[in-house]
Amino acid sequence: MVKTCVLLLASALAPIPTVGVAGPVPRRAEIVVVRSGTLKLKAQLWRPEGRGPFPAVLFNHGSGRGTDTTSGRRDQANRKRQAAMLGPVFARHGYVFLFLHRRGAGLSAGQGTYSGDLIDRAFAANGQEGRNQTQLELLETDELGDALAGLAFLRELAEVDSRRIAVAGHSFGGSITLLLAERDTTLGAVIDFASAANSWVGSPPLRARLLSAVSHITAPVLVIQAANDYSVEPARELGAEMERLGRPHRIKIYDAFGQTPEEEHSLVYLGVPIWESDVFEFLDEQMRR
Repeated sequence: MVKTCVLLLASALAPIPTVGVAGPVPRRAEIVVVRSGTLKLKAQLWRPEGRGPFPAVLFNHGSGRGTDTTSGRRDQANRKRQAAMLGPVFARHGYVFLFLHRRGAGLSAGQGTYSGDLIDRAFAANGQEGRNQTQLELLETDELGDALAGLAFLRELAEVDSRRIAVAGHSFGGSITLLLAERDTTLGAVIDFASAANSWVGSPPLRARLLSAVSHITAPVLVIQAANDYSVEPARELGAEMERLGRPHRIKIYDAFGQTPEEEHSLVYLGVPIWESDVFEFLDEQMRR
């Protein structure tokens, strides 16, 4: 069983450590098409140097566009930047990495409607209750379906060892990741960056659904948050539930990070050197046995 631990690490006021490169810097990402029902979603794919088969990671991005993404073109650029912050890191550690642009987001603009827009419309029409209902419906239907399509795409790649696949995700994508891992018991590891941090208090239905999900996940789970995220209750309560049930997991709550709420919530992208060694120690333990 993975030992449970709650840690405070890497203060934002301290120098950010430099993590050694585990392998050659990989080539640029390949843009691939992932079919999800009738949609043709785009994804960025990084492959490690060398010969496979390799373990692989599917990454599920969040639903926020960010303050600098006021147009579809800017959203595409922002998603590509997010992917570029992660893909080379995973690839140089020896993992095939797929950053899926789900329906309506980033490079998949025009393929379905973006989840953030649907959630915003529901809030405008029906307030917090409408927002919560729509958010949960999307997580359990269209958005989960896209993630399942990404997982199936990874499994079909010749260079991927289909027995060694992990899923990771941030924020809204972290919630998708937990629901995906609940459904697919063949996954080797699960990494949740700050799922529901901005919704935990305001959405009891989502809170209950994620607590139910972790009670059924059989793969080891790593939950990561910054101490000054919108709320660290998701990490604490999900960890407590997995501890109660004896599910293999680790909880990492790092010291305060960033200068704005958005930065604080974006540790996954902006603080790679802070979590890199912990994440790949966890992944290597589960995926390279």
